[in-house]
Amino acid sequence: MSEKNRKYQLDTQENRTFLKEVRESLLNFGHQFPAPGGSSYYLGDDGTPWKDRPREAWVTCRMVHVYSIGTFLGHPGSEALADAGLKGLKGELHDTENGGWYAGLTADGGILPTKQCYAHAFVILAASSAVLAGRPGAKELLDEAIALYDKRFWNEEEGLSCDTWNTEFTVLDDYRGLNANMHTVEAFLAASDVTGDEKYRVRAGRIIDHVKGWAANNSWRIPEHFTKDWVADLDCNKEKPDDPFKPYGATPGHGIEWARLITQWALSTYKEDREKAAPYLEAAENLYCRAIADAWNADGAPGICYTTDWDGKPVVHDRMHWTLAEAINTSSVLYRVTGKKKYADDYEAFMEYLDEKVLDHVNGSWFHQLDRNNNLMGTVWPGKSDLYHATQATLIPYYTADLSIAPAVKEGKTV
Repeated sequence: MSEKNRKYQLDTQENRTFLKEVRESLLNFGHQFPAPGGSSYYLGDDGTPWKDRPREAWVTCRMVHVYSIGTFLGHPGSEALADAGLKGLKGELHDTENGGWYAGLTADGGILPTKQCYAHAFVILAASSAVLAGRPGAKELLDEAIALYDKRFWNEEEGLSCDTWNTEFTVLDDYRGLNANMHTVEAFLAASDVTGDEKYRVRAGRIIDHVKGWAANNSWRIPEHFTKDWVADLDCNKEKPDDPFKPYGATPGHGIEWARLITQWALSTYKEDREKAAPYLEAAENLYCRAIADAWNADGAPGICYTTDWDGKPVVHDRMHWTLAEAINTSSVLYRVTGKKKYADDYEAFMEYLDEKVLDHVNGSWFHQLDRNNNLMGTVWPGKSDLYHATQATLIPYYTADLSIAPAVKEGKTV
C-alpha cells in the first residue's frame, strides 16, 4: 500500500496525523474572528476579517464551540478566543429588551432583523461546549438559551420547532424548515450530554421520528421546506435553487448530516439495545446511501453536488465544503457502527478529495465553494466564514459515535 493511500485510510497512523495537521491549521486560521464587542467577523480567504460584512450570531456561536473544543486539545489561545465569542453572545448580540439573540449586526453595528431558530440552536450548542470548557458565564448563557428556546421555538404538541420570528417575538413567520430542526437535534443532544437532562434527547428523537417518516416516504430524499401546518413545499425556491439556507429540492449534504445525528441519537438512547436502535440505524444508512448515490461524482468530476431534484438529478452542481465535512463524519461513523467496508472506502475517497481539491494548502482552511469542475467560486459562500464543519470532520472519525463531539473530546472517548 502506498504512503499516499495510507494517509487517507481510516485507522492508520498516517490518517490520524493528517487530520491533526489539518485541525491545527484550522484552529490557527481562525484567530482573528473576534470583533471588539465579541461578535464574529466573517473571515476571508486568508483568515483576515471581512469587516464590511455582517457579524452573525450563528458564526459567533460556531467559533465559541470550536475554540471551547480547542481548550481540550491544548490549542494555544483557545480560552481567550472562546471567551471573546461569549462576550459577544452575552453582550452586543443579545437582545436585552425582547430576549434572545439578534440574527447579527451590520458592519456599522445596526441590528439584523428577525430571531432565527437556526441561530438560537447554535447558542445552545456553543454554551454547552463552553460549559464543558469551564468558561466564565457559560452556565448562565446555557440556562438562558434553553429557557428562551423552550418558550419561543419548541412546539411540544408538534414535536418540532418553528423557524423565524420578527425581532420583537410578536410575529411568527409561516415558514417551517428542517435545517433549523436538524441543528436543534444537534443542540438538544449536546445539551442533554452536558446537563444530564434527558428531556432534550427525547425531544431530539421526536424530531427524528418526523424526519425519518418524511424521508422514507420520499425515496430517502428529505423534504426541507414546509408550510406552517407542516405540509411539504417541494417547489420552494425553485426559481432560486442555490439559496444558502433554503435551496430548492433535496440537499444531499443534509441527508448525510441527518444520518450521523440519527445514529448518535439512537446509540445514545438505546445504548446496548441494538434491536431498538436498528430501525434508526437502517434509516441512517438509507439516507446516507441515497445522498451519495445521487450526488457524489454525479456529473463527471469528484465532489458532492449541492442539491438535486426529487428524482435525484443534480440541480446545483457546486461543491460546498460543509457537505464534504459531513460525508467524512458520517462515512466514518457508519463504518464504526456497521463494519461495512464500503463506508471505509467512501471515507478514503473523501479524504483524497479533501486533500487534492478542498484544502487550501496556501492560505489555510478549506475552500468553502467550488464549481462543478472544482474551481473556486464565491456566489453562495465567498471567503471562509467559520471553522465548525471542517474542525468537527477532523475529530468525529476518531471519537465515539454515541456522544456529542465536545464532551467526547473532553472525556477522551476515542475509538
